[in-house]
Amino acid sequence: SRFAGLAREMIFSRVLGANAVTDAWFQAFIIPNVFRRMFAEGAFSAAFVPMFSKRLHGDGGIEEARSFSNDVLSVFLPVLIAVCAVMMLAMPLVIRLLGDGDSSPANFAMEVDFARIMFPYIALVSMVTLFTGMLNSVSRFAPGASFPIILNLVLIANLLIGDHAISQWGWTTRQVGYTQAWAVTVGGAIQLAWLYYWTRVEGFRPKLLWPRITPEVKRLSIIAFPAAIGGGAYQINTLVQLYFLNQLDSGSISYMNYADRLNQLPLGIIGIALGTAILPALSRYLARSEDAEAQRLQSNAIELAMLLTVPAAAALFVSGSAFTRVFFAGGAFSLEDAMITGTVVSGLVIGLPAYVLIKVLTPNFFARKDTRTPVYTAAFSLVVTVGLNIALVPRLGVLALAVAGSIGAWCNVAMLYVILAKRGFFRLPARIAGRIVRIFVAALVMGVALWFLMQPLD
Repeated sequence: SRFAGLAREMIFSRVLGANAVTDAWFQAFIIPNVFRRMFAEGAFSAAFVPMFSKRLHGDGGIEEARSFSNDVLSVFLPVLIAVCAVMMLAMPLVIRLLGDGDSSPANFAMEVDFARIMFPYIALVSMVTLFTGMLNSVSRFAPGASFPIILNLVLIANLLIGDHAISQWGWTTRQVGYTQAWAVTVGGAIQLAWLYYWTRVEGFRPKLLWPRITPEVKRLSIIAFPAAIGGGAYQINTLVQLYFLNQLDSGSISYMNYADRLNQLPLGIIGIALGTAILPALSRYLARSEDAEAQRLQSNAIELAMLLTVPAAAALFVSGSAFTRVFFAGGAFSLEDAMITGTVVSGLVIGLPAYVLIKVLTPNFFARKDTRTPVYTAAFSLVVTVGLNIALVPRLGVLALAVAGSIGAWCNVAMLYVILAKRGFFRLPARIAGRIVRIFVAALVMGVALWFLMQPLD
């Protein structure tokens, strides 16, 4: 799915470039995704998966798990619809709060339109997250991991049609932007149908009932609320980042998006995959009081995360501009655009190993029903990040936002690990620490070699 996303951005940059239309589109796409990550993927998943897994593997079996999921679904969907309705009505105010109220009336209207067209995506993809959690509990990861490919294919198809429309029918980038906004919602509906099919295959048969707040649904809400605040710290940082980006030159939101696509490639393939996979396993080990197995699983996940992300971060840091020139430059995306994006990549990947470690460490809290501690660490890292934004953005521009986010992520990792160690939940074994040191040394050697090769290769 990450490679499909990269392909989408490669085509997007060439067809639409980096300008007011792409800034408006990316901003509109970020808004529902912030809510998705805060409430659905983060909070809801962290609370729902252990509770659903406990029922599924307990005495009640599939019937009790099915009943629980149907109760959750029947409350979850009306709430999502209400949130969508309120946000779509309030969208002009939301756009102004994000610092973009000073743009031209035509551009402001376009930004509001894009956001309203795309916002229902949150309801569709949140339902997808519910079904994905059910499938992950029976170790069926492929459907949930593959559904982003569907959206990417829909967006790619629309971009190719849009490119033809620009060259043959005289369409403007603004018109293609509108069709691309509608493609997001259409893609979300197809994603939902895909996950619904697989939940049926596994025998869960989800269905809507009259909404009722059962004790278990209430307990789920109580667990999920602090997790939403914790996850919200990072998503609030995304919105704060948008505010600062809106104060910079046109194209800045697009540069950050294209750079983040390269950063998200290893983050998604490694970090989110590891975090998704170890939460159910940790929950099972802790439920059986198999603490040694839980420690082993956590250690292996950290080692694997560092083995794969540290070299990726070193390569992207040194060769960021080479990657952005190869992947994004061409068509409507100039060489200057690619060079600016490459600088932002270098700032983002400083925090790449940290972002992955956060995904690997937080399941240790979630599996113990502790969703509060990650709230506090994430909130502190948010304060650090915002403070650095205020201090650095006037001097470094869009690069400052990337560097500030990376430093904040490393602060979060340090706090999460110290708390786990103090509580006796996890300590990194010396042999694993030694391997990680060797990984950093090897990545440093590789980075130096790339540094000297960059000029002759250019």
